Amino acid sequence: MSSIKKLLVIVFVLGSVLGRAQNSDFNILKSINKHRNNGSEGIMKFLSNSDGPIVGAVPVIQFVTAYASNDRSMFQDGRQSLMALGYAIAIQTAFKYSLQRDRPYVTYPGVINPYKNNADPSLPSGHTSVAFATATTLSLCYPKWYIIAPAYAWAGAVGYSRLYLGMHYPTDVLFGAVTGAGAAWISWKTNQFLKTRTQKNSLMSF
Repeated sequence: MSSIKKLLVIVFVLGSVLGRAQNSDFNILKSINKHRNNGSEGIMKFLSNSDGPIVGAVPVIQFVTAYASNDRSMFQDGRQSLMALGYAIAIQTAFKYSLQRDRPYVTYPGVINPYKNNADPSLPSGHTSVAFATATTLSLCYPKWYIIAPAYAWAGAVGYSRLYLGMHYPTDVLFGAVTGAGAAWISWKTNQFLKTRTQKNSLMSF
């Protein structure tokens, strides 16, 4: 079974739990979201909005470093980051518009308090997806605890901020984490294939 098929099976299995978990999903979100507008509001907004700059900066830094130091391995890491981001966006967008789950503040108006209104569907969380794609990519490329721990801590904080700000259900965030990590894993396998093919072509040229 291909990597993409495995990811689809995992996501659809999780999706089968969604209907049965709706009440718990709402209750968890409600308990987190009710604390909005306290001293953590600014931090949560900052975390929620940090995904774009960070996921964009990572491949840029990798490619600039690769060019400056003529480091082919770093170039391949940058390619991995871009592919992971592309896969994550494609997968989460496909699921969003296939499943068409309303945002929690649409389903529970006046109960869930969002910090802004988004028109796109809720499941999965796109912010969480790209954050976990980047965190997983960094962990695969640089398997050191001082890279892995802060990368996943940041990705987890992005996911939590989406709950705190009333933008997603917990299962949206869970699906986002799975699709993001899965996208990074698929791109990792793709990148390994491309590396192997490049090495074979180099050997054949001699």
